[in-house]
Amino acid sequence: MESDGVVGYLSESYGAVAESVGGARSAVTDFAAGAGLEGEQLERVRLVVSEAVTNAVRHAYAHEPGTIHVMAAVAGGELWVLVVDQGRGLGAATPNPGLGLGLKIMESMSDGFMLAERAAGGLEARLQFTLPLAGARGRDGHCRGSVASATSPA
Repeated sequence: MESDGVVGYLSESYGAVAESVGGARSAVTDFAAGAGLEGEQLERVRLVVSEAVTNAVRHAYAHEPGTIHVMAAVAGGELWVLVVDQGRGLGAATPNPGLGLGLKIMESMSDGFMLAERAAGGLEARLQFTLPLAGARGRDGHCRGSVASATSPA
């Protein structure tokens, strides 16, 4: 993290095992908190990342070992999280059918959600969360911009 509070990026890899879910969730949650998310919004990130990594653990690899890559970055006032595997993709039958709620949770609890099949195999979950109005304060801590002008007395 840089001194002015701007967050760079996170890139970590985990084995596709249940024990990896907590580590990935904690890493992204800590990153999101550093980016300015808190309270209910931070809890949404925690839940959505848990669902995305759990889905990769349960469905990406049949009975062979695999890896899950988790990346996060801040760009344009948004937190972007990618959960990537090199597994079987969407069309493959899974030995671990679920209730089908994970994708619905990811879609409803994030500000943007997309699944993409990767050309080299596997699946990528792209998750987007809008950050609080980080640009509304200048370096001196005073509110700036049209939101500050509209909501603060002159």
